[in-house]
Amino acid sequence: MTDLERVQELWKIEKEKIEQGYSTVVGVDEAGRGPLAGPVCVAAVILPYGFYLEDIDDSKKLTEKKKNRLYDEICKNAIAYNIVLIHNNIIDEMNILNATFKGMCDAVAGLVVRPDFVLIDGNAIKGMETPHQCVTKGDSKSISIAAASVLAKVTRDRYMIDLNEKYPQYQFSKHKGYPTKLHYELLKKFGPSPVHRKSFNLKLS
Repeated sequence: MTDLERVQELWKIEKEKIEQGYSTVVGVDEAGRGPLAGPVCVAAVILPYGFYLEDIDDSKKLTEKKKNRLYDEICKNAIAYNIVLIHNNIIDEMNILNATFKGMCDAVAGLVVRPDFVLIDGNAIKGMETPHQCVTKGDSKSISIAAASVLAKVTRDRYMIDLNEKYPQYQFSKHKGYPTKLHYELLKKFGPSPVHRKSFNLKLS
């Protein structure tokens, strides 16, 4: 596939919405629904129409180097973007699904440019007042969602690396809070920290 074909493919959904009469389309994605610790991070991104990001894709498929480069490019070139962290205490209070929905709504509401259509990665949303569409595997189908995926992932990873300095015994910089064998071993040894999600199965017994 040529670069031009890839650009056209990634802008297909946004193009359809613009042809339907919407003028400002935002992509929304999250990172961190599955971890045992730390926040879920949600990003909303409005890109200039037709803008192309080399190597853009679902952030889970990208190398650390590519994610960091794309993060800088997106922040520099986006018409607007907003990144929201929903912390573990809120996740425990309202559950991870509702916390993610809250993050998505907050990320869109906090944009300095008001979008008139929202593309959301996944298959469900609650509370989104702006006209919207959920797109399954949207981070590989929509450039706006893919850009949001990168911002959310990089922001959350950096946050967890910072937490590593405060709670070095949990080695958050290695597993980013995800349920790895190492993480479970450290949890059993030290017990949960203030940033662990108490409503999740931490396998302490």
